[in-house]
Amino acid sequence: MNKYLYDALPFLHEIDRERQEQFERYFRSAPLWLIDAFQVIKLKRGSVFSCEGDPADTIFFVGQGVVEALDYRVFGMPYEYMRFNRVHAFGGMEFIMELDRFLTTLRAVTDCTLVKIPRPQFEKWMYSDIEALRREARLVGEYLATEARHNRVMLFLDGSERLALLLAGQYEQFGRGGVLQISEGRQQLANKSGLCVKSVNRSIKKFADSGLISKAGSRITVSREQYEGLRALLSQKLHLDPDGVTVH
Repeated sequence: MNKYLYDALPFLHEIDRERQEQFERYFRSAPLWLIDAFQVIKLKRGSVFSCEGDPADTIFFVGQGVVEALDYRVFGMPYEYMRFNRVHAFGGMEFIMELDRFLTTLRAVTDCTLVKIPRPQFEKWMYSDIEALRREARLVGEYLATEARHNRVMLFLDGSERLALLLAGQYEQFGRGGVLQISEGRQQLANKSGLCVKSVNRSIKKFADSGLISKAGSRITVSREQYEGLRALLSQKLHLDPDGVTVH
């Protein structure tokens, strides 16, 4: 089966082993007729490929790159509340909940390679394979639990703590060689944290003055030591996992 999967998705040869294994696990019981329905598309950074309210007639998987979920419902401003760089069925939640419209807007953070599957074929596989259906239901449940936990946490954090949570989470996810490099603008950080730009600027100055981040022009870096400092700040209010900022 893996050979057939790799023949249908040649980009699998180019990605890291961890994501290869995620594809192998997700599609380990997929029938050949489903794999034959795969479509591979390329997206440029910033491309929106699903809008809230659009017909949920397609299931997407990220093969290469990172995508984010956006919510524009508050004064039309984007709130970037989740990023995905792992194998995840976009549209799977709508399938599980029997919804015919997408619940969120999805945008490519980087140049991306996506796999598209028509929803009718995806549903046919799920309904004929109880283990695949249970796996998808578990993934959707884990996602919803994470979101609910995140939203509860935000109720108890002030502006600078929200930014600290964002930076610590990004360090864990995107830090390389013990350093996180952030080149995003203040508006993007505001979108992700749910803060206004003025609050982001104030928090960045506070963190830079206290040595919790390093700043050179508009570029921000976070070292391992600074990451630990951000965790210590958050731990005054939150119980943190030993290896991450996941909140219980």
